[in-house]
Amino acid sequence: MPRINLLPWREEQRKERKLGFLVALGGGTIAAAVAAFAAYLMFGSMIDAQDQRNELLRAEIKQLDKQIEEINNLESAKQKFIARMEIIEKLQRSRPEIVHLFDEIVRQLPEGVYLTAVKQQDKRLKFEGVAQSSTRVSAFMRNIAGSEWLKEPELEVVETKTGNAVGSSFTLFADQVSTVDGENGKNAPGKLASRGTP
Repeated sequence: MPRINLLPWREEQRKERKLGFLVALGGGTIAAAVAAFAAYLMFGSMIDAQDQRNELLRAEIKQLDKQIEEINNLESAKQKFIARMEIIEKLQRSRPEIVHLFDEIVRQLPEGVYLTAVKQQDKRLKFEGVAQSSTRVSAFMRNIAGSEWLKEPELEVVETKTGNAVGSSFTLFADQVSTVDGENGKNAPGKLASRGTP
């Protein structure tokens, strides 16, 4: 019976299988490398696109911050302008007060009382003068208390002079009644209507 040696054929088949495995392994490695490179490019492109969107958002946010700052500046300027307008309106409404005030001082000054100085700080008035007697000073204070333009008289000092000078020197305070209500900006009731403009 003839004997056939199959070892060379098996060795050849083994080499072919090994070569095929190496080729498949190399192909798989190359395919994996290509896939990894493609994924790297894709993720890099996505990251770049997201960076561009983020940069656009940052630019828009900066623009909005500038607009908000401008709005805040405009709001502040508006408040200052409104405050100035209110002051101007108040001054215009209270402009005739000084005329009425001096007219009222003359009207309420009784005979025998002479003023030497009148000082005003805000709505507070200081009267310095000479009266023939302390009774005249009391009459002046009563007139102030009943006045429509003056109120709350306060006597600070009365000095009776001796010697050749006749009478008493006095210092008293009073408050001016404003024709403008501080809260609603309307004329106080019965103030302007009771007297004509001089």
